[in-house]
Amino acid sequence: MPKTITPFGQSLRERKKLKTREAIQREATRLFQKQGYEATTIEQIAAAVEISPSTFFNYFPSKEDVVLYDAYDPMVATLFESRPSDEPLSVSVHNVLEMLTDTLERDREIILARSKLILETPDLRARLWSEIERAQVFFGAMLAQRTGGDANDFEFRVVAIALVAAMMEAASEWVRLEGRVKMGDLMKRALDSISADSMLDAFSSRRK
Repeated sequence: MPKTITPFGQSLRERKKLKTREAIQREATRLFQKQGYEATTIEQIAAAVEISPSTFFNYFPSKEDVVLYDAYDPMVATLFESRPSDEPLSVSVHNVLEMLTDTLERDREIILARSKLILETPDLRARLWSEIERAQVFFGAMLAQRTGGDANDFEFRVVAIALVAAMMEAASEWVRLEGRVKMGDLMKRALDSISADSMLDAFSSRRK
């Protein structure tokens, strides 16, 4: 049975909010698939989840954000922080990816549906660059925290964007293959193709 990763240290209130957010996204995705992204309104999404439109906006600032949101960044951050501090960065990344794979497989259908919507919807594609920049900041911050460096340094930004680009291509290939292979396996191949292990371990000497 696939392991489920849950963010550590969450209060009951935070867990309930996460469940509501996921329910909104699940119902929204179902409606987008059934009647199209443009034709689906926030009022319809709210009604499907049995909440008010104003409550919807407590969870998502816009309809676009319902598709773009995922809960994996906090999971990745928590898993990465749990790795031994003296472990090579490449080993930490591969271990985190291994632990995340089962969760990605569990959520395969909704990830695939969301990914297709992003690629096929102009308004969502237009948000991709800002999402890429956000991911770059996220990965750069993780590297900097582990090594005691500055996430704004040029080298950190280069490595972070290289990791993001590899992950993005792996995700695109996964969608092209209709999710018939494990996304985690494609991500490992993508990281190998850019010699990510060498790049990451070059930062090991920058520890505090």
